[in-house]
Amino acid sequence: MELLLNHIKKFIELNDDQISHICNSFYIITAPKRKLVLNEGEMCTHLYFVVKGCLRMFYFDEKGVEQTVQFALENWWMTDIDAFNKREKSIFSIQAIEKTTLIGIRKIDFDLLLTDHPSLEKYFRMIYERAYSASLYRMKYARSSKEDFYYLFCSKYPDFIQRVPQKLLASFLGFTPEYLSELRKKNSKVRP
Repeated sequence: MELLLNHIKKFIELNDDQISHICNSFYIITAPKRKLVLNEGEMCTHLYFVVKGCLRMFYFDEKGVEQTVQFALENWWMTDIDAFNKREKSIFSIQAIEKTTLIGIRKIDFDLLLTDHPSLEKYFRMIYERAYSASLYRMKYARSSKEDFYYLFCSKYPDFIQRVPQKLLASFLGFTPEYLSELRKKNSKVRP
């Protein structure tokens, strides 16, 4: 819980009552590598904060090919936000791509937390704004040359390049694994 509380404190101040309510609302979940935390078609009832490890969100396209749309490392949040907010079935799956420790909160507890502590609304608004900005960034640069998009992604998110398997990273970037391999080889020759 300490990691979550410290993350929240980067954005807003917390009093003892808020800290107590947060600690009583969230619970720890461990997911082994490749474990599905949420399956497409299931009710999306939880919001997850990554304490340790890495998650990915994906769906299957019309050809049955996995398309990765998002990753979450330590201190990142993940859920199918639309399904979570509407209490609907998810159109995405969420999977641990390494052994992962999460802190989860159920929708009903999340709503109660925000009702009882309106300042937490500010925290989550700021988190959602950052996520939305990252999504817009990705859309803009995904339309540039593939090579430029790869180098921009590498410079902005170097942790992902080291930790995410090449096949999943290629899916996220909209590349084939072979093309990503070529870019990585080219990049390694350019850098000393």
